[in-house]
Amino acid sequence: MKRLRLLAVLSFVLLLIAACGTAGDEPEESEGNGDAAAESDEPTGLLAAVQDAGVLRVSTDPAYPPQSSITKSGEYEGFDIDVATEIAKRLGVEIQWETPSWDVITAGNWAGRWDVSVGSMTVTPERAEVLEFTPAYYFTPAAVAVHEDNTDITDTESGLDGKTIGVCGGCTYESYLEQTLEIPGYEIDVVIDDASVKAYDTDSSAIAALELGDGTRLDAVMSALPTLEGAIDKGKPIKIVGEPVFYEPLAVAIDKNAPEDPVPLAEEIGRIIEEMHADGTLSELSMKWYDTDLTKET
Repeated sequence: MKRLRLLAVLSFVLLLIAACGTAGDEPEESEGNGDAAAESDEPTGLLAAVQDAGVLRVSTDPAYPPQSSITKSGEYEGFDIDVATEIAKRLGVEIQWETPSWDVITAGNWAGRWDVSVGSMTVTPERAEVLEFTPAYYFTPAAVAVHEDNTDITDTESGLDGKTIGVCGGCTYESYLEQTLEIPGYEIDVVIDDASVKAYDTDSSAIAALELGDGTRLDAVMSALPTLEGAIDKGKPIKIVGEPVFYEPLAVAIDKNAPEDPVPLAEEIGRIIEEMHADGTLSELSMKWYDTDLTKET
């Protein structure tokens, strides 16, 4: 009997040891699961690459004041420049500028030469095939200017039909005049028919061609209203006619074929843009460069 009781006691003790051992293992598993959850919150893809490098490489075309230009001292300035700089600041990284041509930027397949484009780009179905886009950070009116000596063209409803109009090649203005422009979520009413479209490398080049004289090379130029107003402020012999023909939602773009997954960076910059809308930063920058708030959809 004593032996049987001893065996029973030993069995009970062994069961207690096993139970304690199992209970002791549970916190270790829980701790491991916590580590996995923490790791899942870490930045991934292109966002992680940018933060690891400590630099956001931004492409912009500096031929578009007041959106983007280079001063005589070699400094970048403009609305897009300030927006990009604030985005980099909120990402916690420095900024580095790249200046490829506009058609190269909009074509996508950047081969990792820069990370994002902050260059007042309109979202179109064609561009969306190769680029990720954030929510719009502002909306700009597309307008038309003629030489100051012109007296025949006074509005955009009929005065420009069949005229030779200069635009930047690959821009939405070219698509608008060719009646092929599509902006997701927006209805485009084309009021200029049968235009003879002449494409230039930049809007500034188109304006320079118009400067040569009324009808010498161009009858008119289509560009962003702030760009045309900036040219007039600099003494260019042009004048704006009629009302803006359409408003463009402009967004930050990221290459879909980036070496790292672009979606995390696009989502984080989108969150920052929404934050900048909410806290008034974008409105403040718009007032600084345009003397009006272009951050609200018109």
